[in-house]
Amino acid sequence: MIEHKGELMRLEYLLAWLPMVLIAIANGAIREKIFIKRYSERTAHQLSSVTLLLAFYLYTSWLHSTWPLLNEVQALQVGLMWVAMTVAFEFIFGHFVMHHSWEKLLADYDLRKGRVWSLVLLGVGMMPYVVYRF
Repeated sequence: MIEHKGELMRLEYLLAWLPMVLIAIANGAIREKIFIKRYSERTAHQLSSVTLLLAFYLYTSWLHSTWPLLNEVQALQVGLMWVAMTVAFEFIFGHFVMHHSWEKLLADYDLRKGRVWSLVLLGVGMMPYVVYRF
C-alpha cells in the first residue's frame, strides 16, 4: 500500500488496471465480431459499452474480494486513478500508435450523437465505490 493524503491506496489496484485493457480489447472484439453484424454502428457501440461495464463490475468485484478496499475515500481514489489511466492510454495509444486523429478520439465523447464513452468513464470511476458499498 502507498499513502496518499492520509488515506491508504492499494498499489494492487494500480496494477489491476492493466487487465482492464485486455477486458476492453476482448469486449471490442465481441463488438466487431457479433454486435456490428446485427446492429448499427452506434447501437453496437452503446451495447458494447454496457457489456464492458458489466465485465468491469465483475472484475472489480473479484478484485475487492481479493484485496478489499478499506473505505469510500479509497474506493473513489481508485476509480479516479483508473479513469485518469484510461483516458491517458486512450489518447496516447489511440493517437500515437493507432494514428487516430484527435477529432476521432474526441468524437466518442459526444453524447448528442449517441456516443456514450464519457458515461463508461463515469462508470469506471464509480465502479470501485459501487463495489465497496454493495
